[in-house]
Amino acid sequence: MHSPAELAKTIDHTLLKPGMLLADALQLCTEANENGFAAVCVPPLFVKPCRQHLGHSHVKLATVIGFPFGYSATEAKLAECLLAIVDGADELDVVVNFTAIKNNDWAYLANELNHLMPVIKNSAKCIKVIIESGVLTPEEIEKCCTLYGAAGVDFVKTSTGYATVGATVEAVALMRQHLPAHVAIKASGGIKTASFASQLLQAGATRLGTSNGIAILTQSLAQGEY
Repeated sequence: MHSPAELAKTIDHTLLKPGMLLADALQLCTEANENGFAAVCVPPLFVKPCRQHLGHSHVKLATVIGFPFGYSATEAKLAECLLAIVDGADELDVVVNFTAIKNNDWAYLANELNHLMPVIKNSAKCIKVIIESGVLTPEEIEKCCTLYGAAGVDFVKTSTGYATVGATVEAVALMRQHLPAHVAIKASGGIKTASFASQLLQAGATRLGTSNGIAILTQSLAQGEY
């Protein structure tokens, strides 16, 4: 079991709902600092003010690219990446084109990544690719792990939180089985309890994307999960 402090260090404190306010994003940053979270994840519009608000905090600043459906043009995703980097993001959670996955167009996906990776890595930023595991077959998940693992992304991430199925223990375990050891896993989508968070970490995730981080920590403290 993870202690509450250890658990906090795995959490990307996330708020990506349509219509959220700047005040919500800044509050997210304050909460992440207070609770020792790994990162905050906010919409691209709020990267610059959140960068200013976080200052030199240990909390990383993440944003999303091609969110939530992933089928925007590669050129559009590239422009989003460049703007996020200029605005001060540390980590970019990139939704891959899972429409291409479903159509077995792996050449498109490789080309997409080949355009984005140099820009992100040459800026010394972290790239997390979101594959939307809940809409994929086990075979498609395995192929994603082969492609993105070989490319050397920092994380493969399960979900956007907008599909009907979010993170599952089974998907995380399958990803861990087929990814190289140096590629980490971020589980996200539907993580609401300390128990489920612990199961995902045990299955192989090292980051958890959730808007329920404070509630999860409160549960962990109450349950004495050490």
